Amino acid sequence: MDAIILQTLNGLDKGSAYALIALGLTLIFGTLGVVNFAHGALFMIGAFCAVTLQRILGASFTTIDETRTDFLGNPMQVETPYVHAWFGPETGASIIEWSVPLAILFSIPVMLLIGLVMERGLIKHFYKRPHADQILVTFGLAIVLQEIIKYFYGANPIPTPAPDALTGSYDFGLLLGMDPNVIIYPYWRLVYFAFAALVIGGVFAFLQFTTFGMVVRAGMADRETVGLLGINIDKRFTIMFGLAAAVAGLAGVMYAPINSPNYHMGMDFLVLSFVVVVVGGMGSLPGAVLAGFLLGILESFASMTQVINLIPGINQIIIYVVAIIVLLARPRGLMGRRGVMEE
Repeated sequence: MDAIILQTLNGLDKGSAYALIALGLTLIFGTLGVVNFAHGALFMIGAFCAVTLQRILGASFTTIDETRTDFLGNPMQVETPYVHAWFGPETGASIIEWSVPLAILFSIPVMLLIGLVMERGLIKHFYKRPHADQILVTFGLAIVLQEIIKYFYGANPIPTPAPDALTGSYDFGLLLGMDPNVIIYPYWRLVYFAFAALVIGGVFAFLQFTTFGMVVRAGMADRETVGLLGINIDKRFTIMFGLAAAVAGLAGVMYAPINSPNYHMGMDFLVLSFVVVVVGGMGSLPGAVLAGFLLGILESFASMTQVINLIPGINQIIIYVVAIIVLLARPRGLMGRRGVMEE
């Protein structure tokens, strides 16, 4: 039982990342009909937003401390972060420590701007082109963005720690009446799951209960009719592209303490996220979320030692095996619209 609970938690953790990225992918495909292979790069850029803010907050200046000397008796040079000078040592240290959560606020305008520039500068020219052309150009864009990150930040992973208050582990065993230290799970992974649930719920609430979201959903169902009503649906779809980029960026920001940001992390998640979208159903937002968590849990259970000993390597292919089975039985995916990918 403890192994089942632990693997379920691991699956929800992985599924949160899959669901967030797949949600943004589905928003773009459902509104613009674009297969965006650069979406994984947006996830990566979000993670490096956290790295960037950490470096900005850690920027320091050199002062001479007359009360301290080196081994030669000379006054020591001391590096003092600017935030310490501006807000005081204690507050400044807290700001630096909480740089990852603060990066949420930093990343939203950055990712919105990147998404809008990407859509207006490149993607809009490929709306009526075949999906193969869209895949090639967005995949090329992803490689360019990846190399830019590599140039400025280097090829090695950059540790981006969570706040000290959230670096410990929670004892689930005690909560469930088990012995202590039977089920231990990191606080930050629980925070990531809660954050993912909040973002997913916010996106669905925005689309379901706001006038803007209702118009977007109507445009996804029948773009021409909405346009005939005098509504500039293209402008709203452009904004949705920016929002999808922001969702991917937020997923990357909060994932930075779990997996140290590196220049190829976007590609690592890209293929898996597209599998999630296809399994859930192209253009189906609930399907993307459902498939994300489902495949995350399946991958987690397939990683158990007992399963690997029984079927070596199954943890590496389980997602693709499930995708094949689902698409053979139901080509449009679990919750895809009738006629999509069924011709």
